Amino acid sequence: MQQREVEGEGEGEVEVEGEGEGERGKEVRKEAKESMTERLSSLENLYFPRALQSHATNPSQRKSLLLDLLSRDAAVFLERYGAQLNSEELREFDILNYDYEINWHLKNIRTKMSPTSEELKSRSVTVKNRRLAYLDKLVLDGKYFSEDAMREREPYLHHEFVGKFQDPSARGMARPGERWSETLMRRCEEAILVSKIREEQQRLGVDEMEWVGNERNQQQQEEEEEEEEEEEHDVEEGNEEAKKVNGGVSSTEMSEDSKLAQSSKAEHDEAATLSAEEMGDMMGQFTYIMHQKFLAGEDHQHLDYSKIDDDVTLDDHWLREANHDAEDKYFAEDEEDGYDDFVEPH
Repeated sequence: MQQREVEGEGEGEVEVEGEGEGERGKEVRKEAKESMTERLSSLENLYFPRALQSHATNPSQRKSLLLDLLSRDAAVFLERYGAQLNSEELREFDILNYDYEINWHLKNIRTKMSPTSEELKSRSVTVKNRRLAYLDKLVLDGKYFSEDAMREREPYLHHEFVGKFQDPSARGMARPGERWSETLMRRCEEAILVSKIREEQQRLGVDEMEWVGNERNQQQQEEEEEEEEEEEHDVEEGNEEAKKVNGGVSSTEMSEDSKLAQSSKAEHDEAATLSAEEMGDMMGQFTYIMHQKFLAGEDHQHLDYSKIDDDVTLDDHWLREANHDAEDKYFAEDEEDGYDDFVEPH
């Protein structure tokens, strides 16, 4: 019976050809097991099943659990912790690559560690499709992309597109069925959002009169100016009557400055008011930008993109879409064939 030597990281191993038991008796070197489990046990937030979490509170306990799993089931060990291993540690498992499951995990982990250009391109397409599928789920749910939720994530952007055309006082009013404590809490949250908007306006050098929260001061100032103009107008009317009695020339027409002031105010009121259709258009633009920010990965403070990008169940969304498109195409072609077969009677 022939024998051949198998090269390994440690001592050479002898395998007897024709005997499967020789391969199945191989295992990762003891020194490698010790070193990799020692390193992994020091990592924070390392995953353990819920049933074992109470027994994995310190590095010593974690190492013991990792060693036990690695000795019992190397495939499950790679599935759970393979992404945490480096290339040298992965090479220790090559001695077990006769096992289909272990070999699959090794190839999958190495592909993610050193992907080819084609694999990177394929991964990019997969991630984009999964994010689009998740976007559809979020839109359908109606919470993440509601106006209030989007405003909370991007208060300044909302203000520029929609908020500055809305009545700010309405946000502080009690809502139907809302308790007083809830109203107070919402007002506190509103004050925080307004503060964030103002900070961004100050950073961008926006004129102080246009800062959010200054609308009431500006309105009060405009009312005072109107009262002053009315008083001046009354005085001018009195002067006009006196000049008529004295045969003088009337000079009581509104001054040029007053006309310009009224014209400017009218333009401002018109600019600050949008029709329902225009408001809907602005809201649509704001929502579109928020969708693009999500797809570009800019919502990482609010969502765990790794879970979305690695969620294979989201691929089913596009499979259903493809089947639906195929059905539509089939029935459309069937209808066209039906029209072609139809002969108009003479």
